Amino acid sequence: MAMRQVFEEAAQEYDAWFDAHRAVYDSEITALKRFRTAAGHGLEIGVGTGRFAVPLGITLGLEPAAAMAAIARRRGLRVVRGLAEALPFRDDSFDLAVMVTVLCFLDEPFRALTEATRVLKPGGRLLIGMIDQDSPLGRAYEAHKEESKFYRQARFYPASRVLGWLKDLPYAPVTTCQTIFGDLPGLTSPQPARPGHGAGAFVVIAARKAA
Repeated sequence: MAMRQVFEEAAQEYDAWFDAHRAVYDSEITALKRFRTAAGHGLEIGVGTGRFAVPLGITLGLEPAAAMAAIARRRGLRVVRGLAEALPFRDDSFDLAVMVTVLCFLDEPFRALTEATRVLKPGGRLLIGMIDQDSPLGRAYEAHKEESKFYRQARFYPASRVLGWLKDLPYAPVTTCQTIFGDLPGLTSPQPARPGHGAGAFVVIAARKAA
């Protein structure tokens, strides 16, 4: 089943995952908020059902799957249909662009990062939330991804690979934090975000576009 079709047919199941794994979800939100600035016009690329945009105070999202976009709209978001690799927005339009567990589903992740950079204003910030393949839990995700209808076709990347891509784009400085340490079944309360990457399964990369 093609990836887009999975998200069309199982959008409700995808959305329910966040309620069933509340401690994981809250940990990820905490890590993202570590770098979230209050001011400015924001966009979430690959907004899904709006689970991240809403708590981050973002009101506009881009999403290719109609069923996912419909749920996001019910959460009060304005959603534009489109692809991360060809954003339907003008240059220098946003103060903040957010991508959460998006790069692993894209055929051309570097092109998507280039597009995100294009639509950011000089001095704007890019936030990337991702499963770090180099973390212990990230390696377990990779080993068992065939068991998940959502991650079966995903390609997880090490945080170091994404940081390498950002070196080829006009960003400075670039900082990271990480969360979710240990096995998911044993996670019953939110975990704090710690600086760096390599140990936590979920990594947030924050990069500021050169002015």
